[in-house]
Amino acid sequence: MRLANRVALVTGGGSGIGQAISLLFAQEGAKVVAVDRYLDRAEATAAQIRAAGGEALALKADVASQAEVNAAAEQALATYGKVDILVNNAGISLGSDILTIDEETWDLNIAVVLKGVYLCSKAILPNMLANRRGAIINISSVNGLTGIGEEAYSAAKAAVINLTQNLAVRYGPYQVRANVICPGTIETPIWGERVAKDPQVFAKLAKWYPLRRVGQPEDVARAALFLASDDASWITGATLNVDGGLMAGTGNFADDLSAE
Repeated sequence: MRLANRVALVTGGGSGIGQAISLLFAQEGAKVVAVDRYLDRAEATAAQIRAAGGEALALKADVASQAEVNAAAEQALATYGKVDILVNNAGISLGSDILTIDEETWDLNIAVVLKGVYLCSKAILPNMLANRRGAIINISSVNGLTGIGEEAYSAAKAAVINLTQNLAVRYGPYQVRANVICPGTIETPIWGERVAKDPQVFAKLAKWYPLRRVGQPEDVARAALFLASDDASWITGATLNVDGGLMAGTGNFADDLSAE
């Protein structure tokens, strides 16, 4: 098992990408701390892990709240004594055009997507530094790499990439690695409202991807497993696109450009 004897804390662990990462890490031997704003969702993930013979702890925390993050970190450390792997996955995406986003919505995007990474990393890093070992995996987005709308969310995701690089440089001498994953469109429950309005939305989006499909949570989970494992022991400060080739370019544009 690639994560035997490791403890992994995953934010947003109650659904979507966070749940897929939690389940896969547990399959690979990790004790998993599933943290979610909704405790019932975290408990559901932990229950699946336990049913499969793994070990898991479910905790409730809003990653934008320092008090709640610190309380969750303290409980995780009190239970398992260490955290070897931190996956900062929790996020929201609200609003789009900056001319229509109100200040409260802007601040909420930044608080959850960016401040959440800061608070969780700050809470867990001292333990990693003391143990001179750790892997931080931050989930950003292709939105942080190019202009495709959702301005507040996208700006926060871009900042996560830079924060990850700084974590890698500052704490590398302590054998703490920090890397970032940039997923493309992933079919998760967060799309539920959009799918209800347009059941063909994923088929429409798939045409923009060279692999002609949108991603599944497991696609991101497998990338996170690699970065968390010793297979990536000399990788830090890296940005890994898990995007079906989207950032490489779009064949649709090329086809139209070269059409006779």
